[in-house]
Amino acid sequence: MAFLGSLGHCVGMCGGFVIAYTTAKVDPAKGRLWGSAAHLAYNLGRIVSYMIIGAIFGYLGSIMLISRTLHGALYIAVGLFMILMGLSLSGNLKFLTSIELSLARLPFFQKLFSKLIHSKSLLSFFLLGMLNGFLPCGLVYFFAASAAATGSPFWGAVVMGIFGLSTVPVMFGLGTVAGFLKSSSFRLLMIKLASIVIVIYGLYLTYKGYWFISDPGASIHTCH
Repeated sequence: MAFLGSLGHCVGMCGGFVIAYTTAKVDPAKGRLWGSAAHLAYNLGRIVSYMIIGAIFGYLGSIMLISRTLHGALYIAVGLFMILMGLSLSGNLKFLTSIELSLARLPFFQKLFSKLIHSKSLLSFFLLGMLNGFLPCGLVYFFAASAAATGSPFWGAVVMGIFGLSTVPVMFGLGTVAGFLKSSSFRLLMIKLASIVIVIYGLYLTYKGYWFISDPGASIHTCH
């Protein structure tokens, strides 16, 4: 889901961000190795941010696991959220765009972005990646909800770490294949596939939540 989403949604959301820092910060004179290290630092920063978000949501999810009923309700809430997310990605709802509030216009963000975009150090690439990782994004919300459903800060961080790693191939190679990835027909296909998978997974979690509430002997790691 993360990889398909990165081919469709992430290219549109973060593509301009990646192209902007590549143009402003990556100096071809320093060679391909340095350029690759810079892109790697940027993506590592994103992953660190995602894992922090995952740990926080995993902790919040653990607070709700004080009873089987609340645990099941959490699964149902996450499942319904995922269904809405999938339908929004497919273009059938405006749910996703309504929650993707941009921070780019905030003075704090603009000042920090300006400072980092003009720095040439590898650390600035890492910090820029972290900044990007905390920007509002529908797919981040989706996987953060998945992290909450784990009921564990550790596994929440793992979920978000996997999400981040799955988006690296596309974001890392965006500078060289931007034209193909930004093709409207290709992006539309990837978004449709991702939305279908997300809706199916949302239905599964909704069912699992119902089953967990209705079966007193249920285990959080099993499902009929």
